[in-house]
Amino acid sequence: MTAGHFAPFVRAAAAAGRLVVQPRMGFADPGRMRAGLLAVRDARATTVGTVTLDSYTRVNNHAGAARALLQSQDLNGYPIVAHGSVMTAAMLEGLHGPDFPVQVRHGSAQPLGIFHALVDSGLDATEGGPVSYCLPYSRVPLRTAIGEWAACCELLAEAGRDGGGTHLESFAGCMLGQLAPPGLLVALSILEGLFFRHHGIASLSLSFAQQTHPGQDLDALRALRHLAGEFLSDVDWHVVAYTFMGLFPQTPAGAAAILQESVELAVRGGAERLIVKTAAEAFRIPTIEENVSALERAGHHAATVRPAASPEFRPADSPAYREARALVEAVLDLHPEPGEALARAFAAGLLDVPYCLHPDNANRARSRVAADGRLLWADPGRMPLPGVRGGHLEVGSADLLHMLTYNQRRFDDPSAATEAREPADGAAHAERN
Repeated sequence: MTAGHFAPFVRAAAAAGRLVVQPRMGFADPGRMRAGLLAVRDARATTVGTVTLDSYTRVNNHAGAARALLQSQDLNGYPIVAHGSVMTAAMLEGLHGPDFPVQVRHGSAQPLGIFHALVDSGLDATEGGPVSYCLPYSRVPLRTAIGEWAACCELLAEAGRDGGGTHLESFAGCMLGQLAPPGLLVALSILEGLFFRHHGIASLSLSFAQQTHPGQDLDALRALRHLAGEFLSDVDWHVVAYTFMGLFPQTPAGAAAILQESVELAVRGGAERLIVKTAAEAFRIPTIEENVSALERAGHHAATVRPAASPEFRPADSPAYREARALVEAVLDLHPEPGEALARAFAAGLLDVPYCLHPDNANRARSRVAADGRLLWADPGRMPLPGVRGGHLEVGSADLLHMLTYNQRRFDDPSAATEAREPADGAAHAERN
């Protein structure tokens, strides 16, 4: 079984020393969507295309999406189910192929209809996951999302057997990115990768989003690659990095600087692909031209960055590896089937996403941004994290806002972010790992 168009394209680019850059772009009108894909294809960078779906489609309100189209209302993405496979295939004709793969990005906790639509349209790559598209974006019970994502994986795997291969990317390394320390994100990426593999996916990618400290981010990317080699050696995989997914800098200089830092992270951390953001992210949905500008800026900078000439990765010296490995092993000990293991782990608090309000998340864990920008545990809850002690630290709303705006301040006004505020009470008792 091959991996469709997507993974071979990324693999060939990596072999040639080129970073693949990709937008998060979607428009409701098929003509505009096609124009956007054409512009991305023709950008002066090594690119793959994206069809990002709208909010109605993400929650399976396809009637609402169809009604909005009939009423000429603007949507914040492409309604792939409402448009239907014939229209989508026509929109993609002459574009999607081995020289320009296209991925569907959606954000749905229950995406079976989306998977049917993309497969019927001739597309072979998408992303998400049973945890990463359930906990942050929905109130859907986690077990319901796990069951639906199992069916989605099996549908995509079967389509790959019939049509030359498919590819699925885990979004787990991006969920609540600035608030979840990297060990947890790396573990969730590996666990979703294992879930995909269990349900027939033979080509997958694992994600990690830029956070608040370049050195910590680099360690996390290397840890992710090492763990993928240990746990997923029998499938085709690559790593995708993301430009920061939180509150984006508001100045052109700040937006350019954070993008540049994410490019350096991707190249030096060995990621084969980078999802970029534009200078307009803090204010509105970017235009086609703004997306192309960001892609070209990222591609140009990637060509000037040398991969890190570092010694061999030492797992024992990597905080992200130690934490992620402990979490993965604790989850896999719960049940041989990854989906059931994930459900039990969240129910027991062995996985716990800080500040995530989903009913199936324990929400006992807390994190903080240290003075040097590293994202650390203030309290791990019940998670079995080696060397991390709980301080039972109260993180107030002002502390949370300070954390959420850290990168915005760091890049818009570097002098304003040189000191991260510690939570007021009990900070001295938090573990400084």
